[in-house]
Order: sequence, then C-alpha cells, then structure tokens
Amino acid sequence: MSEKITFTIDGKEIAGEKGQTIIEAAEDAGIYIPRLCWVRKLNPGGTCRVCTVMVNGRPQASCTQPVAPGIIVENETEQLRNYRRNLVDMLFVEGNHFCMFCEKSGNCELQAMAYRFGITAPKYPYLFPKRDVDASHPDVLIDHNRCILCGRCVRASRDLDGKNVFQFVGRGHEKKVAVNAEANLGGTDLNVTDEAVSMCPVGAILRKRVGYAIPVGKRLYDHKPIGSDIETKQAATAEGK
Repeated sequence: MSEKITFTIDGKEIAGEKGQTIIEAAEDAGIYIPRLCWVRKLNPGGTCRVCTVMVNGRPQASCTQPVAPGIIVENETEQLRNYRRNLVDMLFVEGNHFCMFCEKSGNCELQAMAYRFGITAPKYPYLFPKRDVDASHPDVLIDHNRCILCGRCVRASRDLDGKNVFQFVGRGHEKKVAVNAEANLGGTDLNVTDEAVSMCPVGAILRKRVGYAIPVGKRLYDHKPIGSDIETKQAATAEGK
C-alpha cells in the first residue's frame, strides 16, 4: 500500500502519495494548477513556471516540488494569478502568435490559458522576432514563431520515442528548439506518429494536412476552459460524499 502524505491546498486537506509532486497530488484530488510545460507522462521540466505555488510562504514549481507532510500550499491567490498572467503575457509578446488564423486555435493551451486568466490582449510591447518555419518534413512542420520553449517535444522525443530529435540550442533570447540533423527537420528520423509531435501545447509542431479536420467550435477549449476536466472531477467527488 502506498504511503499517504497529508497536506493542504488553499485550506483543503489533500492526501498525496510518497514520491508524488504537488501538481500530481492536486490533480488526483481534482484541483487544477495551471501549467504549460508539464504533462503527466513526461519527466518534469520546470521551465514555464506557470505552475508556481506558494509552499509554506515560498514560491515553488509544483511540477518539481514533492509533497511533504503538513505543508501549506497556496494555489488560488490574487498574487499568483497576477504572476501567472504576467508569464502568459510575456509568452505571447516574445513570439509571433496569430490566434485568429492559427491551425491550433481552440486546441492551444497557451490561448486557453490566456482566456482562463481574462487576457484579451497582452499588456507588454510585442517584440516581433524573426523566426523560421521548417516545412521540410513530408508530414510535420515546425513554426518557431509559436514556440514557447516548454521543452515537451525535447523530453518526449528523448524519453518516450527514444530518438532525441529535438534539443535546445543557444541561450537567453537566442535560445530555440533545434533538430538532430545538419540541415532541417526533413533530415531527421521523426515520424508523424511520434509522441513528440503530439506534445506541443501550441501551434509550433503541426501535422500536415489535418489542420482543420476538427472545425472551429468543436475544439477542446471552444466551450470549456482549460482545467475544467480536472475541476469537474473535484465537483463530482464532492457530490458523491
């Protein structure tokens, strides 16, 4: 039997398990902690910091911070909401995101996160960087304009696909996702069915010829906000008690 560890999130007592992170235990309990770089099947990267919570009064990335007995976690505070809004704002202005005609619109986690936080337009000035589009692969394209450097493709290709197709290169504002080929994506062994292709939270890595197979209005976040599936679980559990 797993060892239970009791702690609180926003005053609610949670029973996590030894070895779990805060975000894992919270999700099991039906509590949504916003995230962009974290996916349960991947090792945590701790890069986006949208999942930051206060643990005993100190900011911690909930995707990397393990649960511990008696810790007091704050997730829904105005301070954290402002912090997360600012992070999402900056992700928009640091790239070139054109939601109105992006193929990922409605299924994009960054766009959905902005709606959840009430962001209709970023408050910071746009940087309008010059970034490339690599459409050399027969089935997949990379639009670096939309990349938010979450690292999900890097970790998925390495840990799930066993290929190491993607990796970060450069530092600071020069940092970007590169591929393990001398020229471009078409020179790699990436397959359209690879996990890395499905992991992108935005429209940076896209399958070709399927962009509008699901029409606008029937996409994942068109009617329900991001995180609502986890929060519905909490409500259903409460009703069952």
